[in-house]
Amino acid sequence: MGVAGCGKSTIGNALADQLGGTYLEGDSFHPDSNIAKMSEGTPLTDEDRWPWLKIIGQEMAKADGIIFAGCSALKLAYRDLIEQEAGERVTFIHLSGSQELIADRMAKRGGHFMPLSLLKSQFATLEPLIEREQSIVVDISGSSDEIVADIMSKIRAQT
Repeated sequence: MGVAGCGKSTIGNALADQLGGTYLEGDSFHPDSNIAKMSEGTPLTDEDRWPWLKIIGQEMAKADGIIFAGCSALKLAYRDLIEQEAGERVTFIHLSGSQELIADRMAKRGGHFMPLSLLKSQFATLEPLIEREQSIVVDISGSSDEIVADIMSKIRAQT
């Protein structure tokens, strides 16, 4: 979980590969109307997000084995819905970084519908994980390999 450009797809795929799991790309579950809205630089509303979040949780429930799903999951209520639809506890891995770092990374990537102009609204919407949530927070200032190693270490510490 995390704001746009934090590396959810890259890190999620790497973790799934390392653990023999499945990666679900949350962006692929957005309806065309959400993609169009974001592409135009308009932030999504809660009403836009609810059906998308529900589908992500349902897709997690359908999958077998270890599942990683890339999803912003910016608010506690969003994470609660995902977990409810998944039908079991979900460990949320927050890929955390500064707005400046993520803006720099977003500016360097190409071919994604999410414009840099929406990053500020994502940070404004982001609610920190709370104690009752099963979660891991990881600093994303390092390389992808370092981030994955940090997450793996924290996963091992939780088991």
